[in-house]
Amino acid sequence: MSASTSERLIEATRALLWERGYVGTSPKAIQQAAGAGQGSMYHHFTGKPDLALAAIRRTADEMRAAAEEVLGAEGSAYARIEAYLLRERDVLRGCPVGRLTMDPEVLADDALRAPVDETLDWLRGRLAGIVQEGLDSGEFTGPLRAEEIASTVVATVQGGYVLARASGSPAAFDTAVRGLLALLAPPSPPRPRTS
Repeated sequence: MSASTSERLIEATRALLWERGYVGTSPKAIQQAAGAGQGSMYHHFTGKPDLALAAIRRTADEMRAAAEEVLGAEGSAYARIEAYLLRERDVLRGCPVGRLTMDPEVLADDALRAPVDETLDWLRGRLAGIVQEGLDSGEFTGPLRAEEIASTVVATVQGGYVLARASGSPAAFDTAVRGLLALLAPPSPPRPRTS
């Protein structure tokens, strides 16, 4: 029963952090959403920061797993980056990890910020490795630097979320992703001439 209660508390906190941010997520709201009493919450967690940290870590772990599912798949470097950019997302809700970077309370707390920073660093590093594979194999050409392209991919996704939320339409996200994919697309082999 206790594992079930702590799980409900973590999941409720995750949802509320995504929806309301840290300041807007009160212990009372967490308890109500989890169907747990105050005693249960403080039995499992020392307080809101401890519970928020568990929730942020879980969200970060899920984001890594979802990204790795497509980035670690078979295929060319471009195909894996394309799969990452085109994977299904709830664009209008935004990125549950990226949104935490806009929360001043999370940024001010080193412990709460750490899993966010680590996850985004991991993603940039993972993407840089894939871009480097593409450069090494000749799939990508030109004066590209793996770390810069990786940062551009992450910035496009995070910025695409912001543009989509601002406009109330996923079209802005889709446009940003298509534009980046067009820039990254390997050159097509020349077509044979017919006389």
